[in-house]
Amino acid sequence: MLFDLDGTLADSAPDLGAALNRLLLEEDKAPLPLAQTRPYTSSGVRGLLGAGFDLRPGDADYAGLAKRFLDHYASVLCRGTTLFPGILELLAGLDQRGVRWGIVTNKAQRFTLPLVEGLGLRQRAACIISGDTAPRAKPHPDPLLLGCVAARVHPSHSLYIGDDLRDIVAGRSAGLRTVAAAYGYLGVEAPIEAWQADAVVTQPEQILELLGGA
Repeated sequence: MLFDLDGTLADSAPDLGAALNRLLLEEDKAPLPLAQTRPYTSSGVRGLLGAGFDLRPGDADYAGLAKRFLDHYASVLCRGTTLFPGILELLAGLDQRGVRWGIVTNKAQRFTLPLVEGLGLRQRAACIISGDTAPRAKPHPDPLLLGCVAARVHPSHSLYIGDDLRDIVAGRSAGLRTVAAAYGYLGVEAPIEAWQADAVVTQPEQILELLGGA
């Protein structure tokens, strides 16, 4: 069983929102409430700079602001980030059943590894695949295929759980069954009903119920 990180295992919206607000204040702009930035969290720098500055990759100021944003994020990494309620119980249930689980995220490795360490998951995960581990990040299938190899499991015997459309697209392309985490951030690109995931869960505990068909 493979998991996305931000918005699926971990609620990192407070720290990413704090990094954005530091940048906004530096640019003499008003900070944004967490409720406003939260839906953009799974899209990382691209989504948050879009929310805060209405910028897109390729815009003139994007690269410089992106670097400063990431510097701010590094300074608050795992300060307010926590596992979603029910995740520890879910992972314990998987461990008890002998189900290998891992993490496949688009977050860069320099943030992924210390965050996973801070959450107490690094030594337990069968694989940790970051956005710069594979040649192409999600929505391409490469990271999930690499995760299956690292976890020593065939894609057809695996589930991928994520809270963003690109998670479901990547999982399907890699041949995994896909699960949409409705308790996560969900993004702003398309409603969850249109993602065509194999299953939708509203809380982590429901994921264990899906093991019978994995």
